[in-house]
Amino acid sequence: MSKEKIVVLMGSPRDLHFAAKIKDFLNKEKLPVDCLYSVASAHRTPEKLLNDIKAYDTCGDKIVYITVAGLSDALSGVVAGTTTFPVIACPPDSDKHGAAKVFSSTAMPKGIPVAYVEQPENAALIAVRIFALSNPKLKKCLADLQQKMSKAVYDGDKEVKKVTQKKDVNRLAV
Repeated sequence: MSKEKIVVLMGSPRDLHFAAKIKDFLNKEKLPVDCLYSVASAHRTPEKLLNDIKAYDTCGDKIVYITVAGLSDALSGVVAGTTTFPVIACPPDSDKHGAAKVFSSTAMPKGIPVAYVEQPENAALIAVRIFALSNPKLKKCLADLQQKMSKAVYDGDKEVKKVTQKKDVNRLAV
């Protein structure tokens, strides 16, 4: 039976600190999806990258790739051009490079789709939503997560009203 796997491909081991937030989010929110990490550079080790993609693509599992690469982000385009599975670019340097980073990660030729997400937690969540299209258990987990987030807003609203009615606004912890 196939499993759902998020494969995080990093261009460098330096990207792990940023990329680790993907698995941390899955664990924190109890989203039952495997998350694997690998390092391969589209520039420095293209043969390794292509071999890794081939191995993941033929393992029989459902895959969503999340690419974490800085600078030119050739990694996302090469992965998208090699696989039929979804590819989400989640560069660790988006805040530093702004619009140039969006362009470098998403300006692909027609037929080479790459989604772009700045926050690793949201990249993980999109991957889970893709898997949930065919997995009712994951769909239920997502509904539970949405309910949890909604409850936090309602609870926060109650707390703000309680504090502001006492006219002690400084008591509310942000």
